[in-house]
Amino acid sequence: MDSPAFDLAFEPAYGRAVPVAPGVERITAENPGPFTFHGTNSYIVGTSSVAVIDPGPEDEAHYLALMAALAGREVTHIFVSHTHRDHSPLARRLRAATGAVTVGQGPHRPARPLRAGEINPFAESSDMAFVPDIAIGNGKRIAGDGWVLSGVPTPGHTANHAAFALDGRDILFSGDHVMAWSTSIVAPPDGSMADYMASLDRLIAREDALLLPGHGGPVVEPATFLKALKAHRLGREQAILTRIRAGDQGITEMVKAIYSDTDPKLYGAAALSVLAHIEDLFERGEIAADGPPSLAAHYRPAPGR
Repeated sequence: MDSPAFDLAFEPAYGRAVPVAPGVERITAENPGPFTFHGTNSYIVGTSSVAVIDPGPEDEAHYLALMAALAGREVTHIFVSHTHRDHSPLARRLRAATGAVTVGQGPHRPARPLRAGEINPFAESSDMAFVPDIAIGNGKRIAGDGWVLSGVPTPGHTANHAAFALDGRDILFSGDHVMAWSTSIVAPPDGSMADYMASLDRLIAREDALLLPGHGGPVVEPATFLKALKAHRLGREQAILTRIRAGDQGITEMVKAIYSDTDPKLYGAAALSVLAHIEDLFERGEIAADGPPSLAAHYRPAPGR
């Protein structure tokens, strides 16, 4: 299955606010990496009285850039899409400096409990200290001066991931759930592929005109992109089923076959993505295992499948 038409053309413009839509500016933190692309995008919504979406990592240069862009303006709300350390930590400092209230789906939590002997591979990436002042659920609206943002729960990348819709504008701030440059990491136990796919369907049904993600540039044709992204994930699921039916029992051998054109340095992340799919397939009764799904378990087709 071919990947969606990813767009790697992006100018981060570190240190300055860039208009990306009427009444919306983007400032990109200089924290590039394999999971952050050129860095984390923070958004400013509004004019004289504003909201900040995803203030970003605890980074002095990014904090100063945000404060410079916010000078002379009232900050009433700080929205956080999810509690990874490249998105939420600066919320505490920004809250203290501006008096704004924080808004998010909730504190960090895994999609499922850790199993016996299991280690969370992304534990150090999680911001366990963030607790929003306002918990925003599905459709809950937060109004400011000339803007209204609504919560759109999008669990999958993390259990507490939320997107935010700019009401009346058909713009969705999609966080790490949907990005133009790459697929999102879905890594158990923090992430859940079943949740991720359900969240994709939720966004497909919305018919937004523009997605502004947590990393990289905008998704300018969301309907086409989202459907291609779903097809890509379903194609990956089918590839895993094909390998298991062909006799592959372990995730390591599946990764080598399915991700043969991928840099081996990324095999660890690929293995977690395969595990996320396997957990979903196992729960649906498509495959069987010699115990709870894990990176070390052995898999086989379920009887009658």
